[in-house]
Amino acid sequence: MHEYVIEGGYPIQGTVTASGNKNAALPCLAATLLTSEPVILHNIPEIQDTNVMLQILEALGAKVEKLSKHNWKIQCDKIESKELPKDLTKKVRGSIVFAGPLLARMGKCVMMPPGGDVIGRRRVDTHFLALEQLGAHIAVNGHFDLTANKLVGADIFLDEASVTATENAVMAASLAEGTTIIRNAASEPHIQDVCNMLNAMGAKISGIGSNIIKIEGVKKLHTCEYTIGPDYIEIGSYIGMAAATRGKITIKGIRPEEIRPLKYSFQKLGISWSISGDELTVPNTQDLKVNADLGNAIPKIDDMPWPGFPADLTSIMTVVATQVDGTVLIFEKMFESRLFFVDKLISMGAKITLCDPHRAVVTGPSMLHGDHLISPDIRAGMAMVIAAMCAHGESRISNVYQIERGYEDLVQRLQDLGAHIKVVDIEE
Repeated sequence: MHEYVIEGGYPIQGTVTASGNKNAALPCLAATLLTSEPVILHNIPEIQDTNVMLQILEALGAKVEKLSKHNWKIQCDKIESKELPKDLTKKVRGSIVFAGPLLARMGKCVMMPPGGDVIGRRRVDTHFLALEQLGAHIAVNGHFDLTANKLVGADIFLDEASVTATENAVMAASLAEGTTIIRNAASEPHIQDVCNMLNAMGAKISGIGSNIIKIEGVKKLHTCEYTIGPDYIEIGSYIGMAAATRGKITIKGIRPEEIRPLKYSFQKLGISWSISGDELTVPNTQDLKVNADLGNAIPKIDDMPWPGFPADLTSIMTVVATQVDGTVLIFEKMFESRLFFVDKLISMGAKITLCDPHRAVVTGPSMLHGDHLISPDIRAGMAMVIAAMCAHGESRISNVYQIERGYEDLVQRLQDLGAHIKVVDIEE
């Protein structure tokens, strides 16, 4: 095991290339189960979550070959198991997206409840309601046992716009008999990547990027070569880091249309950037002053389904707000435990009032001081890294496995940007 040791007070400076979208890579890896032919995926981020997904594929019988950094060849011509390995399933929330492909290809999937971030209740009901409408039978007895003699297209209304439930339903419906319509579908860029990859494999999916997706089932999918898009959550994290540390950064490989939902929330904190082609630059001349709403009202930064502000960036915005002049309300609507990490920010000197599990009032700027922090999840962990980089003195961050589940080669990349961060080995 290891920890991060960070000496704060050093603005980041330099250029970084966006990693592949973690939340697209996981379902795209699972989608390789839908064909017996080889699939080549490019721009797969080298993080803990993708490593676990690749191990699950191998455990199921897939041939997994690393062609080069970020590029993989996967062939699932012989599926030897219909049961996901328990130890691996518990490591990553994204393991649940194997349910749809295994059902469609093998007619059965047995799995433990998926693991992942500890940010409150993360229901899986929507997945099963969607798969049941396609013809699956679900039995729950300490684990999930999904079976289907045949999947048949259906008109499905999701009871919530769940990203992974949408992905499971789309993947299962691709090989179902007849036409499926998914209403109240999630439409995030990573879902668009999955749908575009499936179409490259021979699926017939329309309405991509909207909340109504239509899938005409086909009998067979085939080989394809597909490139995963950039991770806009990682991009938003680096934007926040640059602003909070008063640094300057250029991020290469972005999709400008995916950054637009981030713009208005960052503007509320006085943060802006420029875009040229696929490069985004955050200057070191930010105002870092809260822009009040009309009538001098306290502004609110709240998350919502795409194309709204992404929930995965609320932790980042919370810590950035501690370095901004003024008061802002952070309203995290999705998970009742995501904001519980703010007690650590408060112990560092942040002026934050946690109103309830979903809302926090942040007043800045605050002079933070170094502390020993424990990362509870990927995004709060990255928020703690940013807080430590802003703080006076030294901070130690434990349970960094959670951070490395979602951010590729973080320590080296931050060192290259001038951050004073190092890895220290510790005994378990």
